[in-house]
Amino acid sequence: MAGISLPHVVSGKVRDIYDAGDDRLLLVTSDRLSAFDVVMAEPIPDKGRVLTAMSAFWFDHLADIVPGHLISTDLEDMPEGAQDPSLAGRAMLCRRADMLPIECIVRGYLTGSAWKEYAASGTMHGTPLPAGLQRSDRLPEPVFTPSIKADVGDHDENVSFEKAVELVGADLAERARDVSLQLYRRGAEWAAERGIIIADTKFELGLVEGELVLADEVLTPDSSRFWPADSWVPGTTPPSFDKQPVRDYLETLDWDKTPPPPALPAEVVRATSARYREAYERLTGLSLDAWPSP
Repeated sequence: MAGISLPHVVSGKVRDIYDAGDDRLLLVTSDRLSAFDVVMAEPIPDKGRVLTAMSAFWFDHLADIVPGHLISTDLEDMPEGAQDPSLAGRAMLCRRADMLPIECIVRGYLTGSAWKEYAASGTMHGTPLPAGLQRSDRLPEPVFTPSIKADVGDHDENVSFEKAVELVGADLAERARDVSLQLYRRGAEWAAERGIIIADTKFELGLVEGELVLADEVLTPDSSRFWPADSWVPGTTPPSFDKQPVRDYLETLDWDKTPPPPALPAEVVRATSARYREAYERLTGLSLDAWPSP
C-alpha cells in the first residue's frame, strides 16, 4: 500500500497487515467492500475510517472485560515507515497476538446461517431450539457458536463447543466463550439504548504473553449484524447498517456472484457510505468528522 515502507504480512478483503517490529503489527483498514465473497471494484468512502474509529471506541469501552491488542491509532505513534498522512484514521498499531484457531461468534437473534439450520432441522449448531421460532426472533439467551475456517473456500464452518475444546483446550475454550458472551451483552445493551439491535457478531481473540486479548475489529458493521430497532419485525429480515444497499442492488442483476464484480452505481456507493457513517455516529455519539482523516 502506498505510504507504507514496512514488511507486508498479509492482505485480506478489507485489511492490509504489516510487521511494525517489536512484536507489533500495523493494521490498515481500506475502503474495500466485499459482497457475496467478491471484492467490489469501487471503494466505499470513509468505510476504513468508520471501521477503525468504531473498533477503537469498543476496545476502550470493553477494556474492563478483556484487554485489547490495540496500542494506538495516532499517526504520530506509528513506526517510521508508516506515518504517511494518507493513513490517518485508518491505521491501528497493535500488539502481535497468537490468534485462536476459532472464531468467537455470539448470536442474540435467529438469522443468517443459524436461521437456515433451524428452519431445516429445528437446531442451531446442532443444539435443539424451542419450536415455533421465526426468522429474526430474539433467542432466549445469547448463544456462543464458534466456527473455524473451512478447508475449501472463504466460508466459515460452524463447529460445536466440544470441537472448540479439542482445538484450544477446555480452559481456553471456556474463557473465550465467557468473554465473548460478556462482550456481546455489553455491546448489545449499549446499542439498544441507541436504537440499534446487534443481532450477532464475531470476535477475534488471541494470546499475548499468555494473556487473552481482543483483536482485529470489534462490533463493527462488517463483523456484526446491526438492525434498526424500529424496523425489527420477527418473521422478516430487517435492513442492516452496512452493505445492504450493495447487496440489494446486486440481487437485481443477472450476476453469478463470481469475479469480476459488476460496477456499482454512484448512488449505491453513496448510500452505503452513509450507512456506515450513521452506524458509527449513532453508536458512539461522536461525529466521524472529528476522527482523523487524510
